[in-house]
Amino acid sequence: MSSPRKRAPSARSLETKRRILDAAERIFSEKGYDGSNLREIATLADVPVGLVQHHGGNKEELFAKTVKRRAEELSDIRVRELEKLKQTGELSVRTIMDCFLRTHFKMLTQDGPHWLYYGRLIAHVSANPKWQPLASECFDPTTHLFLDEILKLYPLTVRSRVATGQIYSVAALLAFFNASWRIESLSPGTTEMDIEDMIDFCVAGMEALLTKQSGHINHIL
Repeated sequence: MSSPRKRAPSARSLETKRRILDAAERIFSEKGYDGSNLREIATLADVPVGLVQHHGGNKEELFAKTVKRRAEELSDIRVRELEKLKQTGELSVRTIMDCFLRTHFKMLTQDGPHWLYYGRLIAHVSANPKWQPLASECFDPTTHLFLDEILKLYPLTVRSRVATGQIYSVAALLAFFNASWRIESLSPGTTEMDIEDMIDFCVAGMEALLTKQSGHINHIL
């Protein structure tokens, strides 16, 4: 005997879930995981706390769902853009890194401020080893594709060196979303950060690591 077919969620239910995830994204990005609570998220979403729990689960489950929601979209776009780049045959460290780094910026300029909140949310994930499994699930498969293409250009380079350059570059990307106020404080009158400057910085750093003679990476303890 077959089990009864589950009914698809109504448009109203989907809209409520979207509002909850949008609210969670903003609260988590502004206050971090530890500084946030479900009641604040419910207030911003204009729903009872019970509905937040119904759609998102407990706080840790809601945090994970909030991170995963845009991760798939971001990864799909990056992979498509990388495939287009491979078809042109114009692969270089600069074009590969530009493809990876610029995608999030394009989403921000095209689709609005929730991508700014998402950038800040990723910063919280990246800064806390607690979320390593979540980061691995959401971001590592796509990142490995980009690392593989760089390694094809530098086949004698150890993977750890490319991975190090990638992590430093992601840190710069996250600073682009989070640290404009620091640049303004150090250089009064600066109104915005330049995506081109950030990409130039990351490419130069990656190329320096790829062409470095020593095979060792120094660790600061």
